[in-house]
Amino acid sequence: MKKFAALLAAFVVAASSLAAKDDKSETDRLENCGLVLKEIMDIPDNIPQDLIDKAECIIVYPSVIKGAFIVGVSGGRGAMVCRTGEHFTGPWSAPTMMALEGASVGFQIGGQATDFVLLVMNPRGARAILNSKVKLGADASAAAGPKGRNAEASTDVTLRAEVLTYSRARGLFAGISLAGSTVRPDNGGNEKLYSKKLDAKDIIFKGAAAVPPSAQKMVAYLNQKSPKNLSDPESLK
Repeated sequence: MKKFAALLAAFVVAASSLAAKDDKSETDRLENCGLVLKEIMDIPDNIPQDLIDKAECIIVYPSVIKGAFIVGVSGGRGAMVCRTGEHFTGPWSAPTMMALEGASVGFQIGGQATDFVLLVMNPRGARAILNSKVKLGADASAAAGPKGRNAEASTDVTLRAEVLTYSRARGLFAGISLAGSTVRPDNGGNEKLYSKKLDAKDIIFKGAAAVPPSAQKMVAYLNQKSPKNLSDPESLK
């Protein structure tokens, strides 16, 4: 009986340790998302401000590596933040964890880790991604995003796309096509981060979670960088 009690105690300690490690991995992921987003938005030849101001949501996948899509490691994981409210006109939300699968571009140079930033440009695309797995180019129209402060952000491709995609590898930043890749909510990651089961849409639409400390800098930066959604007339009143 004593031996069983000792084994049970050891199991509880081990389980607690693994849970703490999982929480730490989500925390690190969010901190990396914030760092990548700020670095990309602060460079001179960056995402046009006009597009940031019209985006409903932003998804960041830091340090995605090719192996992530084979063995399921955390490289294909990131976070999504959206403007709150029914019409996406409120302040930026707490993050929902996200997964990226099937990406094949940008990995041909020596397995270089790549950062991805995705702008979700309309409510339909945002709601589709928050609800289930979405294949870019099929379930949601997608295009390589234009870049540069003076870039023309009103081209036909930009206006039609529900998702605009960017990448950074080896210090090079560019719009890049992720057509054929899938994005989906990582509800397991949400459970680890918030210590309870939460759907992505509950986090965004219902405010079911407060912004965790590891995401506060990222959310504060976005609220400063783009406080209003200029794509919705309601936000301009």
